[in-house]
Amino acid sequence: MAPVRLRHPKGVTTLQLDFDSMTVQDMQQQIFGVSEIPPSQQEIRSGYPPQSLTIIPELPLSSLGLKAGEQIIVNQKVTPAARQPSFPTNSSSLASRPPQSSPPQRSTTKPTSGSSGPDSVETSGGVLVHRIVPDDNSCLFSSVAIVFEQDIRKAQQIRKIVADGIRSDMETYNEAILGQPRDQYIATILKPSTWGGAIELGVLAKHYGTEIASIDVETGRIDRFEPPPAVSSGNRCVLVYSGIHYDAASLAPMSDAPPEWHQTVFPIVSADEQDPILVAAKKLADILRSKKAFTNTSTFDLKCEDCGKGLKGEKDARAHAQETGHVRFGEY
Repeated sequence: MAPVRLRHPKGVTTLQLDFDSMTVQDMQQQIFGVSEIPPSQQEIRSGYPPQSLTIIPELPLSSLGLKAGEQIIVNQKVTPAARQPSFPTNSSSLASRPPQSSPPQRSTTKPTSGSSGPDSVETSGGVLVHRIVPDDNSCLFSSVAIVFEQDIRKAQQIRKIVADGIRSDMETYNEAILGQPRDQYIATILKPSTWGGAIELGVLAKHYGTEIASIDVETGRIDRFEPPPAVSSGNRCVLVYSGIHYDAASLAPMSDAPPEWHQTVFPIVSADEQDPILVAAKKLADILRSKKAFTNTSTFDLKCEDCGKGLKGEKDARAHAQETGHVRFGEY
C-alpha cells in the first residue's frame, strides 16, 4: 500500500492505494467515501500545475501514472469539460424569497398524456412541468432566474450573484478549487457565453437559502446542493439536467397554466428521495429519458495522446488501451 494525499472540498485526506492490484474505480470509491462526490462526477487532477486525469474506471490504477506520496485534487463536475466543475459551497449574502405556495401532498404520480406542450407529471398538488429554457450557454442561470426571480431575463443578474459569492469567500474559492485564478474565473463566469456548473449551484443555494435539487435525465440521479443550516429556509427547487443543458421544473394547477401560476420553490417534506416533489421529478426524468432527451457523455470523441488515434467514448478507449497499452486520452 502506498500513501497518496487527496485534497477535496471537505479537506485533505491520505489514501492508502495498492498500485499493483487496484483499479481506477477502486480509487474512485475511496475518494467517494471521504468526499461524498460520486465517481461519475469526480474530476481528478495531479501534478503541478494540476492537470486533469482521463478516468477510465476499469483500467488498472497504475495507468494513471501516480506515485507514492503524490497529491491529487478532486472536484465535483456536473457537466462536460466545457463547464467549470466543483462542488456545492458558500456564497455571499442571503436573499431568500418566501415560500410561494403550500406544501404538495404525498401521493403517487403519473405522466400526463395527450398534450403537445411541455412534458409534465401529475401529482395530487398539481402538475410538475418541464420548463424549457434556451440553449444559449446561460441555461443554468436562466433556469435559476425562473425559479427564484420568476423572470428569465434576469439570467445575467444571477451571474452577478455568483461572482459576488465567489469574490466574498476567498477561503473556499481558492485557485485549486476554481482551477484558475479567482479574478479570471469571476470575469469568465460573468460572460454570457460561459456555462455554469456545480460551483455556481452551490453559491446560489446559499444565496437563496434553498436546496437546489438537480436531476440527471440519463441516470435519474439527484444531486442536491444544500445551503448552510444557518441560512436554510427549509425549501428546495428542482432543475432538470440533460448532460449538457439545464432546465427548470415548476408546479402548476394544470400543464398549460400561465407562468405566474407556477410554484417554483417547495417546502422540504422528506429528507430522502421519497419527498413528493423529488418523486415527481424522477418521473419527469423517466419521460425525458424515454425520448432520449439527454446527451451521453460516454460517446464523446476522444483522442489517444500517445498515438493520436481518434476514439469514441470510454468503451473505445478501454479497448485501445488493452490492445496497445496506451492510457493517455483527451477529448477533441
